[in-house]
Amino acid sequence: MEIKLPNLGDGIDSAAVLGVLVTIGDTVTVDQTILELETDKAVAPIPSPASGKVTAIHVKVGDTVRMGTLVLSLEGSAGDAPATTPSAHPPVATAPAPAAATLVAPPTGTLGTYAFESASGAEPPASPTIRKMAQLFGLDLRRVRGSGHGGRITTTDVQAHISHLQFVAFQSPAPAADPALAAKPATPPLPDFSKFGPVTIQPVTSLRKKIGQKMSDSWTTVPHVTQFDEADITQLMALRKQYVPAFEKKGIKLSVTVLLLKAVVDALKKFPIFNATYDEANGQVIQKDYFNFGIAVDTDNGLIVPVIRNVDQKSLEELSADLSTIAEKARNRQVSLEDLQGSSFTISNLGSLGVGPFTPIVNTPEVAILGLSKGVTKPVVIDGKIEIRTLLPLSLSYDHRIIDGADGARFTREIIAGIEQFNEEYLKGN
Repeated sequence: MEIKLPNLGDGIDSAAVLGVLVTIGDTVTVDQTILELETDKAVAPIPSPASGKVTAIHVKVGDTVRMGTLVLSLEGSAGDAPATTPSAHPPVATAPAPAAATLVAPPTGTLGTYAFESASGAEPPASPTIRKMAQLFGLDLRRVRGSGHGGRITTTDVQAHISHLQFVAFQSPAPAADPALAAKPATPPLPDFSKFGPVTIQPVTSLRKKIGQKMSDSWTTVPHVTQFDEADITQLMALRKQYVPAFEKKGIKLSVTVLLLKAVVDALKKFPIFNATYDEANGQVIQKDYFNFGIAVDTDNGLIVPVIRNVDQKSLEELSADLSTIAEKARNRQVSLEDLQGSSFTISNLGSLGVGPFTPIVNTPEVAILGLSKGVTKPVVIDGKIEIRTLLPLSLSYDHRIIDGADGARFTREIIAGIEQFNEEYLKGN
């Protein structure tokens, strides 16, 4: 029995073999993890679809594999059903010989304004063949509407898109350039730095490439504004100290970050525009009625943003457990694709690194991100008297296309009010 690699998920065409967890002669059972693969998003365990004795291993650590790659050969037990796996080399559809060129208008509303969006930042789902075709013709696959399963882009979709572009080009006397379709300028060649002294060359990981692309796309497509302010957390720290023993009895770490999640979600309910997505292609704002927070986690491999879901519906006890779990999974590269999807607002906390205010980049397709810095003890004038208070620097970046500066200021002040006048009922109910 041959075990082949299944589909890794939309937008993922290949992965690197991080570990082979079986050896020849081992007996595996159904759903036993046989491989660990590293994609550009996370480490994914691959379970065996059948049981049997391993007779051959066809991959090794470091190999690049794709859907349909043969990974193991099993000597199946009696009663094992053969695993159904996709062909490693699916037949490539060939288009019939073209007749005389005729310009046909595309169906109204199906082409031209479409733009692919993914909450995780993934590329549009398409096969390597389609990607090579797009690269050859200089097409941006984000503008091609996929008609295959799960929105996968097919050869027919690419042909329809090219027909649309040709129709527009020949029917419009002076078509305006579409920035989304414009090719990126070529990167100028770098000098030979070794001429100036010793150098060390390190390959960029797939995760770091994905982070770089995500940040670049966000910075170039979203007009950022960053609002800076400070919240007085003196009283919040006192409340936390008061309730820490009760939480510790349950084995729960009550962090300031967990308390801030509640203050932020209350503010989002009053300013829902910060919990939305701007659909520029269709001229609309998509309001999210759920509150899923992306929590930026610093790992040895780079920045990962796993998601805590339904923050508004969970107790501090539940949020503490979620925060601890996602942080550990992120640092160990054990987050699943589902863990990285579906956020509606992101928080980046650099306080543990001892830094001051910074300018976080919006985690598109969200419209805002809140940066938290290290709390600082300062003298503050209150009612004409100088008091020593602990202040928390806040940095709110947002999409200026749909959020005005005044709303940014109001939202920031609402967060600060929620922090400085924290609802103690959240602590009492745990």
